Amino acid sequence: MAEFFLDLVPPRVTHQQKKVAVVGGKPRFYEPERLADARRIFLLFLAPYRPASPWEGPVRLCTRWQFPRGKRKAGWKTTRPDTDNLQKLLKDCMTQAGFWKDDAQVVSETAQKVWAQRAGIWIKAEEIEVFSP
Repeated sequence: MAEFFLDLVPPRVTHQQKKVAVVGGKPRFYEPERLADARRIFLLFLAPYRPASPWEGPVRLCTRWQFPRGKRKAGWKTTRPDTDNLQKLLKDCMTQAGFWKDDAQVVSETAQKVWAQRAGIWIKAEEIEVFSP
């Protein structure tokens, strides 16, 4: 199990913001600079928490995205970005950092986003038992 807090302002850029260019008549996908920067920051902050070897079984992932509240009251953040888009970039980075072999292993997921005094991302990830109906 890994449980930790990334002490950073959560990026508002998401995986959905990839771009496409046509080169030689073929589409080529690329990441805009803001997305590439967010990926680099995630990988830097995730590195100290990765397991000794990638998990191989099913994984449960719980996150709480804490955005700086400024003058807002602390509480639920009901504005963009959407939790599913936030999660996609994080899971891709956790795969790249070596938490698991493939983010398809995440079989249970809870994501919250809130306005908070302390900005950051709380993450709890753990291998869980194989499901037997």
